[in-house]
Amino acid sequence: MTWIFENWERFWEVTEVHLRLSAVPVLIGFVLSIPLGWWANRSQTARAVLFPLANVLFTIPSIALIVITPVLIGVKILDEINVIVPLVVYTVALMLRSVADALSAVPGNVIAAANAMGFRPLRRFLTVDFPLALPVTIAGLRVATVSNISMVSVGALVGLGGYGQLFTEGYQTDNTPKVLAGLIGTVVLAVLADGLLLLIGRLLTPWARAGR
Repeated sequence: MTWIFENWERFWEVTEVHLRLSAVPVLIGFVLSIPLGWWANRSQTARAVLFPLANVLFTIPSIALIVITPVLIGVKILDEINVIVPLVVYTVALMLRSVADALSAVPGNVIAAANAMGFRPLRRFLTVDFPLALPVTIAGLRVATVSNISMVSVGALVGLGGYGQLFTEGYQTDNTPKVLAGLIGTVVLAVLADGLLLLIGRLLTPWARAGR
């Protein structure tokens, strides 16, 4: 903690980088996982293809994806997109099953009632299906967010990575307080992000609280 207070500007700088590199992939991955999860819920063929593919992608080491990304998309090795793209892949891989399972858990009688009331598919999805699937979806989003916050540090191996830079610099200079500062920052950021998403989930699903 002493190192953080003595080097506050440096700590805040890596905090901003870490937050950006973890938040952007979560947002993009979340948006992408919604139509993919909907498709997997509607089609057994899509489920049979997407779920195994997501499992395979999630097993690829993050450092391998970070190193190969600039080769695949033609950017510089120190471009932040080299961390963002792999983390988007991991977010989609984690969120895909959560979204699909959440949509499949929507009660059939509710869907039938909405159809009987003349709801078109898109309107029903936006006003009935997805809102009812939010509790499970946000639970998956919390897992993906915390995972991203922890994995961002790997980017330090190629010169990026927020708190990961404190890990590598501290290790290279035998500066244990700097390593601990990075560890504390990562844990605190993960706890705050998880708590924020939990609060958002409660605010967006008042019926879930009423049911309990």
